[in-house]
Amino acid sequence: MAVIHHTTLKPTKLELLTSWLPTRPWYRDGAGEPKLAKAGGFRLDDPEGEVGIEFIVVTDTSTTQPTTYLVPLTYRGAPLDGAEHALVGTMEHGVLGRRWVYDGLHDRVLTAQLLALIDGRVQAQAQSISDTPDRDVTRSYAGGDHLRTDPTTATTDNQDGTELTTPHGVTLHVHRALRPAPDGPPLPPQGTTGHVAGAWDLPDGTRAQGLFAVLRPTP
Repeated sequence: MAVIHHTTLKPTKLELLTSWLPTRPWYRDGAGEPKLAKAGGFRLDDPEGEVGIEFIVVTDTSTTQPTTYLVPLTYRGAPLDGAEHALVGTMEHGVLGRRWVYDGLHDRVLTAQLLALIDGRVQAQAQSISDTPDRDVTRSYAGGDHLRTDPTTATTDNQDGTELTTPHGVTLHVHRALRPAPDGPPLPPQGTTGHVAGAWDLPDGTRAQGLFAVLRPTP
């Protein structure tokens, strides 16, 4: 299990995301600088214990209608070869030193663990507490053994989110702008074979639940 260090970060995660989010094709809040607040998230463990994996949820309150974003991040002790396009920035960690922060959907360590989460082989972990499962994160999968083989994916960002296409005939759509489920726990849409859902805090202090990702057959 990953150990959560409660220490200083310079710059902070929110400071890095403030400049990075407006450069993304799925960012919806105009050309102004976002005003971000942490709203939730969870972690996954790297089996090798080298890469930090966090799914952070932030809300942009700079407009009259706040938008909540899901941002999967990886934290590395050295640059990831070939991933310059996915670099969010660098930070100084009070315990671990220099960390390279990447958009995790372009990092194979994260995508492999995300598919393992959907498949039920790993469990979501609490964002800020070591060795504690996150019970708010739910998942399902009804697609056979495809996710247990080579997790290589092709990643594409667009206005609707991020698509991870596998060589086994399934595509994972990761929602970047989150929508609360209207009634009760979020359910995967018809025609999908798997999903990940979670919860986050709204600006008014209430709690929302919604879909984070859905898996469907590749057209």
